[in-house]
Amino acid sequence: MIPAQVQVNVDEQAIKQYIQQQLDKTIHETFLLVDVEKLAVITSMSKRFLEDEILGDPRMRLIERRKSRKRWWLYKQAIEVITEIVDEW
Repeated sequence: MIPAQVQVNVDEQAIKQYIQQQLDKTIHETFLLVDVEKLAVITSMSKRFLEDEILGDPRMRLIERRKSRKRWWLYKQAIEVITEIVDEW
C-alpha cells in the first residue's frame, strides 16, 4: 500500500480577512440606531469631523431622531447617506 500524502496550501491572511468581513457584516446588521460616538467608531472619523462634514448635511438631518438633547440615526439609512456624501468628495 502506498501512503497518501495530502498537502493543502492555505492563505491565512485571506481567511482572516474573510472572517473579519463576515463578523463586521453580522455585527452591523444587528444595529438599529447609532449615535455620534458609534458613527465615529464605524467610520473612523472624529466626532468633530462628523459634526462639521457629515451630520450637518440636510440628508443626515432628515433621518435624525431626537429625544431631549440626544441624537440617533437609523443605522442602515445613516450608512447609505454617509456613503452618498463621501462619494461626492
